[in-house]
Amino acid sequence: MSQTSPIVFVVDDDVSVRESLELLIRHEGLAVETFTSAQDFLARPHTSVPSCLVLDVSLPDLNGLDLQKRIAQERHDMPIIFITGHGDIPMTVQAMKAGAVEFLTKPFDDAVLLNAIRNAIERSRVLLGREAEIRELRARYARLTSREREVMALVVAGVPNKQVGSELGITEITVKAHRGRLMRKMKAESLPALVSMAARLRLMRAAPNVVAAAK
Repeated sequence: MSQTSPIVFVVDDDVSVRESLELLIRHEGLAVETFTSAQDFLARPHTSVPSCLVLDVSLPDLNGLDLQKRIAQERHDMPIIFITGHGDIPMTVQAMKAGAVEFLTKPFDDAVLLNAIRNAIERSRVLLGREAEIRELRARYARLTSREREVMALVVAGVPNKQVGSELGITEITVKAHRGRLMRKMKAESLPALVSMAARLRLMRAAPNVVAAAK
């Protein structure tokens, strides 16, 4: 398996369940790792590959719902599929509201679980892709000079070049030069593309303040 091959993690304190799930998942050609407790799972180093977690609700010490809260903070790219032998509606609602992709009551159909796993892995793949794109945008933004960032903030706020120059105390020609360089550094092919990048980097809220301060 390559480093980008998806992994299915299984956390269940019942050895028979762990072994049967491991066989089922491996039969589908997927890598699988099993754990007896939430603590054992949390001790495993985080791997940035598409993955999902098949999680028993009733676990010793830290239960499945509590583990879900930890994962939401630390590993939000990992969708969770809950399995339980005694689920109830409030428990199901709590898990689903917290982001679980599926809640299955034992015994469940193998096909249903496998379909949930496939969907969860695809969701994880999308989330990881978005995170990689954001990291790349942040790296591009970090290469901008302080002046280029000032120009970018005003430009994405809709301020014309001439007014940008007036606000920053530089000529319109200089503004155009900075704008051209920052567009190349950000790899933005158009102003709408640059605005979209700024929004994804959460820079849009700062732009109006820059304009107001300059005025």
